[in-house]
Amino acid sequence: MKFAHLIWGNLMRKKLRTALTLLTILVAFVLFGMLCAIKQALAGGVELARADRIVVRHKVSIIQLLPESYKARMARLPGVALAVHQTWFGGVYQDPKNFFMQTPVEPEEFLSMHPEFILAPAQKKAWLETRTGAVVGRTTAERFHWKIGDKIPITSPIWGRKTWEFDLVGIFDGRDKGTDTTPMFFRYDYFDEFRQSQNWGKGLVGWYTIRVKDPAKAAEVARLVDQEFENSPAETKTEPEGAFVQAWANQIGNIALIVAAILAAVFFTILLVTGSTMSQAVRERIGELGVLKAIGFTNGQLLRLVLAESCLLTVLGGGLGLGLAWVIIARGDPTGGLLPRFHLATGDLLVGAGLCLALGLLTGIFPALQAMRLRVADALRRM
Repeated sequence: MKFAHLIWGNLMRKKLRTALTLLTILVAFVLFGMLCAIKQALAGGVELARADRIVVRHKVSIIQLLPESYKARMARLPGVALAVHQTWFGGVYQDPKNFFMQTPVEPEEFLSMHPEFILAPAQKKAWLETRTGAVVGRTTAERFHWKIGDKIPITSPIWGRKTWEFDLVGIFDGRDKGTDTTPMFFRYDYFDEFRQSQNWGKGLVGWYTIRVKDPAKAAEVARLVDQEFENSPAETKTEPEGAFVQAWANQIGNIALIVAAILAAVFFTILLVTGSTMSQAVRERIGELGVLKAIGFTNGQLLRLVLAESCLLTVLGGGLGLGLAWVIIARGDPTGGLLPRFHLATGDLLVGAGLCLALGLLTGIFPALQAMRLRVADALRRM
């Protein structure tokens, strides 16, 4: 840029003021990046939900169980390609703070339903052959330093036995960047055998996932499922997988609204701070701006100079903030595993870049208009 040295010189005129303003913008964009990553962790599964999968749960509540016998009836319905079930286990590892998701499943059908979980063939074979076998996501395995062959004690207050012991036979990875690799899955037959011995909860499951043959007919299949079990002791509510995941996230609150409200407050404050900085910088240079006009600078050139100075300030601060946020987030979930899918999405980075530029234009436009409308005689009198 022809006048880059002039723009940079103006910013460096008051180094302390510029540094403090940059620091304020940097902190704001670090916060933006962290909040976006948390939003992805809590609600990002909605974006990864598949259009060909629907979820069937109890009509009253997700904590109400459904008969395992529903699976065969669902499989016979038109448009259903596969039906598998899961059940909330609610266990912890060694300490209540070491919480992560565990569910009993039927291994082969479950992996067929969820191709986003990548498990080595040898580990899959071991899982099918080991009654007490379990597989866990890479994130949780690294969190607790587990390796294949370990015996994993899990305590659950729900299912009668104080401690369940599992043999770790596999560690799965995610096919996609946002795939949740925190859960542990173990065999439903092992789980149900104990319940049968206690004569409580046997043959009951938490929810079903159905793969439909034609995603365009998912709503029709959902209606057929609910009609199948209408007026039964355990009526169902069937919904798209994305809606089911969103319902889990909404238990915390409207994540998008919470993030938007916090960021709106932060950026409004930054708008005032940066706008004040730019206005003060222009007022201090009234005489110099008059000289520039006197030697031939046009109104448009002065407008662009002030806007460029403002945009450089916000883009530099915002870029450093986004970069720092990316470095922090790339190091992994700071909670130690409570936030699956913890990453800064490309879309959020682009939004952040757009906010940097928009912030620069908004904070610079009024000082720039003031400089553009300045009369030479009035400016020179103030030197």
